[in-house]
Formats: sequence, C-alpha cells, structure tokens
Amino acid sequence: MLGFLKKPVVVTAEINMNLVALTVMGLISRLWGLSYPRAVVFDEVYYGQFVSLYMKRIFFVDDSGPPFGHMLLALGGYLGGFDGNFLWNRIGAEYSMNVPVWSLRLLPALAGALCVPLAYQILVELQFSHCAALGAALLILLENSLITQSRFMLLESVLIFFILLAVLSYLKFYNLQRHSSFSGSWWFWLLLTGVACSCAVGVKYMGLFTYMLLLAIAGLHFWHMIGDQNLSNVSLMCHFLARGLALIIIPVAMYLSFFYVHLTLLYRSGPHDQIMTSAFQASLEGGLARITQGQPLEVAYGSQITLRNVLGKPMQCWLHSHTNTYPIRYENGRGSSHQQQVTCYPFKDVNNWWIVKDPGMQQLVVSNPPRPVRHGHIVQLVHGITTRYLNTHDVAAPLSPHSQEVSCYIDYNISMPAQNLWRVEIVNRESDTDVWKTILSEVRFVHVNTSAVLKLSGASLPEWGYRQLEVVGEKLSKGYHQSMMWNVEEHRYGKSQEQKEREVELHSPTQMDISKNLSFMAKFTELQWKILTLKNEDTEHKYSSSALDWITMDTNIAYWLHPTSGAQIHLLGNVVTWASANIAALVYTCLSLWYLVRRRRKIYDMPEDAWQLWVSAGGICVGGWAVNYLPFFLMEKTLFLYHYLPALTFQILLIPIVLQHLSDHLCRSLLLKSMFSALIVAWFSSVYFVYCTFRPVTYGEPSLSVTELKDLRWKDSWNILIRKQ
Repeated sequence: MLGFLKKPVVVTAEINMNLVALTVMGLISRLWGLSYPRAVVFDEVYYGQFVSLYMKRIFFVDDSGPPFGHMLLALGGYLGGFDGNFLWNRIGAEYSMNVPVWSLRLLPALAGALCVPLAYQILVELQFSHCAALGAALLILLENSLITQSRFMLLESVLIFFILLAVLSYLKFYNLQRHSSFSGSWWFWLLLTGVACSCAVGVKYMGLFTYMLLLAIAGLHFWHMIGDQNLSNVSLMCHFLARGLALIIIPVAMYLSFFYVHLTLLYRSGPHDQIMTSAFQASLEGGLARITQGQPLEVAYGSQITLRNVLGKPMQCWLHSHTNTYPIRYENGRGSSHQQQVTCYPFKDVNNWWIVKDPGMQQLVVSNPPRPVRHGHIVQLVHGITTRYLNTHDVAAPLSPHSQEVSCYIDYNISMPAQNLWRVEIVNRESDTDVWKTILSEVRFVHVNTSAVLKLSGASLPEWGYRQLEVVGEKLSKGYHQSMMWNVEEHRYGKSQEQKEREVELHSPTQMDISKNLSFMAKFTELQWKILTLKNEDTEHKYSSSALDWITMDTNIAYWLHPTSGAQIHLLGNVVTWASANIAALVYTCLSLWYLVRRRRKIYDMPEDAWQLWVSAGGICVGGWAVNYLPFFLMEKTLFLYHYLPALTFQILLIPIVLQHLSDHLCRSLLLKSMFSALIVAWFSSVYFVYCTFRPVTYGEPSLSVTELKDLRWKDSWNILIRKQ
C-alpha cells in the first residue's frame, strides 16, 4: 500500500535557456541605474502630476487617454511609499528625498524588459527558427529608443508590452486550435488575448489599433473555420461564442473596471472637476459637494437658484445680471434696448441668483406645501438682487446680431413691453410630467413670445460688459446643443418676501436636505465623453515632429541635461535598426507582390505551408506597423517621436523574418548561404556598434565632451545639446 514511498518523487522541467538569458539581459538593460538621473525627465513632469493626485485621491481628467496606465504608474509610487508631495513644475527639477524614483520607474522598466522575451516567443509561435527569434529579441534588446523610453515614468513601454502580449497570446491560442480546442491551455491563451488587448487600450488609445487588427485576424480565421465541413454547427457556435466572450465582452468589462477603480480612488474634489457637470461635481467629496449638501431636490415656484450652462466652454459660467445696462449704441453704430445686462459669469457671485416666479402670482417665496415646476410649465425668472425680470425681445444681441438680446427688463415707458415668460423644457426627462430637479435636470428656457431659446454664445463682451460671456436668445434652435442647456447648481427655498430680507437670505448658505448620487455608468459616460472631446489647444512644441520624420528618424527628443556637465539623455533610435526595418518592410512588400503575380500565373515559388507562414507573419508585422503608424497622418494633435515606437516594434520583428526567408528560399547554393550568413554577422555587428556609440545619451552616462557630443550629431536635424563655453 505504501509502495510508492520506495521511489523518489521526480519533477522534470524543460527550460528554454535562450528565453532565460534574454529575460535576464532585458532586465539588466532596463533596470541598471534606474534611479539615475534623480531629476524630472521630459514627460515625467506630465505623468508625475497625476501620480501625486492619485496619492492624494484628488479627481483629475487627462485628455490623452484612459486611466489604466496612470494607475500603474501610481501603483509604483504606492509601493515605494510616495506621499504625493512633490511639485512637478519643470523638467530637470531635482527629486526630493520623499520621491521613490526607482519605484516610480520600476513598472515601465519591467514592461520594457519583458518585451525582449516576448519578441522571441512571437517569432517562435509564427513557426520561424529559434535563430530568427533570437535575432528579433536581440534587436529589441539593443534598440536605444526602446531602452530610453522604458527607463522613465512613461507609458510607451507598458503599451508595447501589452500589445506584444496580446499578439503572443493570440498566436498561442491559434496554434492550439488545431489539436486541442477548448482545452485549459486553449481557454487560457484566448482569455489572456482579450485581457491584454483591454490593458493595451486602457494604457493608451493607441492600443485600440492593435486590438482591431487582432479582431480582424480572428474574424478571418473564424471565416475559414466556417468552411470546414468537419465542424458541426454546434461546434461552430461554441467557437463563435468563446471568441465573443474573450475578445469583446471581457475587454469591454475590463475597460469599464479601469474607470470604476479610477473613480473609486479619486473621490475628492480638485481643480479638474470644474469642467464636469454639476451632478458629477456634487458626487465628489469637498468642492461643490460641500456647497450643495442639503439642498432641496425639486425646484418649486419661489425657489432661489443659480443656473450653470451645461456646455462648460470656453469656461464654466453661471447666468448672471448686474445693475449696469447695455450701451445705447455699440461701436458699430447699432442700437440696443439700453436695458440691464444679462451675461454668463465664470465665478461664484451673489448676482448669479435667480427666483423662479409663477406668472399668475406676485409672491416670491415657496408656498407650503411647495408647488414643484414641471416640464412645460411657464415661469418668470426674477434676478434676486435687482428684482428685474429675465427678458428677451426682437433687438439684436451685442455680438451676435443674428440672435436676440437678453436683458433684465426696465420699464422706460417707451412702448417696449415686457416679454418675460419662459417655458421650461427638461431635456433629459423620462416623461412629460417630470419635475425640474436640482443638478440632475438639464433644461432649456424657451421664450414664449418669440420661441427663442436662452443660449450661451461664448463670445466675450467688451469692457462695458466686463469681459463676461454673452447670453442670447437663439431664434433658430435646432436640436439640443449644450450651449442651450442649463442646470440648477445651487438651490434654496425662498422664505422672505421683503427685498432686504431676501438679499440677506441670498448671501447665506443653503441648508435643506437632499441626496444626489450619480450611478457609475452615468459618471463613466460623462468622463469618457470629456476624455474624447476635451482637447487642449495644440501648441507647437520644440520637439514635436511629423509622422514623415519618424521613418528616417530625422528628429530626436532631448529628455534630460545635467545642470553642470555634458551628460544628457536623448530619445534616439539605433540608426542601423531603423534603416533595416524600413528595408525589410519594403522587401517584404515587393516580394509579396511578386509572389502574388506569379501565383496568379500558377507559378509557385515555395510550398503552400511556407507561403501561409509568409502571409501570416506579414499580417502580424506589416499589419501591426501599418495600423500603429498610418492613423497619425489623420490626427490633429501634437506628435512626438515616441508615438512611432509601437509601429517600430512590429517593423523590427519583420527583419529576421525577411532574413530567414531570403536565406531559405532565395539563397539556393551553399556558397550563397555562407556569404549571406557572413553579411548578417557583419550587419548585426554594426547594430551593436551603433548601440554602444549612442549608449552614453541613452543612459545619461558617462558625461561626454563637446567634441564627443558633436560627433554624435549624425544628422543636421538632430538637436544634440551643447553648452556654451
């Protein structure tokens, strides 16, 4: 019974020493001297601000992409005990002792290091030789630009890691498809493909390009499966559902989870939440939540309210009036009504308060019980401090002559009657009987007499209007543009009928109870829309470049300069590798076209399995390069050299593929093969030579003399920094 104890327990494992050695070399190349320089390097000044906000749980919006990449950087800071207290105000600023530089840079460095073995594995899964796979990994290892980008608190190396992981996972899944469908390994690699794709998109939207490429390849492979008569309809349906689950449903769910964690962590109000809606701001701790806590929910006749324009552009502002009137005549000679100005004011002010009045009654207080205002009700809006009525009429607006002037009515007894009735239209209503609600309702005010809609034009008034924003009556209102929509931000029930008592009331804080909780999906939708639509004004950057400059590396980026010595760090690629990658892409394209023409003539230059291997490798590598590069020609944003690195990575993978193909199929004789092998050795030696030559500006040490720096300027367009003597 206990006979099994007579024999020792033996565990046998196969270890790919190539893979182990490549991983170790990748870690050394990316982790060596990681804390140097102990100063802010280029875009660390940008990402560091977000890390600090994570540490302090303060909400922010970054229009560059989703939050997953930022959270990974923040995780490095958290693991290092960073408290968020550092002023990220300039490149080159020395880090204080409380900043764990090594920890903040660790995750990007690890991601960059693991790209080396991933490159090896991808070529192995593409059925190329281990020699070709080793060559691809070494090219990634010795690529100066990838090393530089990996060693700092930046996101490109993380993005490339998840892109390569997604490609490798799909290839492993596809290779298992032939003999072990629905096995544990099959499911693992399929699910990991979806997870990696989601992570890539979550780091930067550029990851979406590779995700779409893999979806297209998966769709093509499934289309071929449909033609397989050996598969039953049930089996095909199972395959389809498995792919849908792993490649669509799980990535979407994970993408949502990134935002859920992001919003859970950042629960405090900060400077960025001002661009969000009032409802979103009220869901954050502090800020507007502190101001609006305890407000009544339903707007009633007699309510005292502030009205915030939903658009938030060119800045957030509130409907406002003051005692000043429009000038009798404008600079261009046009006349005005000379009535009290109505504007949109970008600051909190007592003159932002309005009273919702029932046109059929004189009282300006809330009755008991309150009479709520519903969709479609007619109201008058009385300015709280001046007690004049919001009015519009057929007089041209100051800066928008095609629209009506909006004013607070003054009776000059000159046959210009008041036109101050407004219909409340709740845009986001669920039914036509909805009650107008604080913060939650987005409303339009439609003028009863002229059907004009109260709208923020966005134009800035001249000095007589104190540079405040123009508000107009839009006669031709098509659709529900956000400039026509307003929401109640601050709200109280009016109690004082006398003006002096009411003014005291308007200066006091709100106090009644209200509970307003936005759902996660509502917050996600709003934040996602802001990320996609909120664009900073593009300004020309010293190191910005065009997509055409990247292929030939006619540009570089100076990341860091030592304050006293000649030590500096540049984003510069390995010239030989970049040129070889371009040549490999050109050779692949030309050969593929040649083969296609000959195959059309029924001339087959290689076995069918070799042809399929050639096509699939091109689909991954050339396709990966194209989808990660060509879209930049359509983008209206400031571009930098590092945007090209994901595309470059795919192009580098193509080099050993083309070299092996030339060796296997075009070098027919032993002599040609020997000569070709010698050329490859010489070529790779030049790659290593260039890597060593530019190593000082890749790692920032050793310090170089002026002469040495000038010698590194291989192209006139490179901006190598040389101090004046």
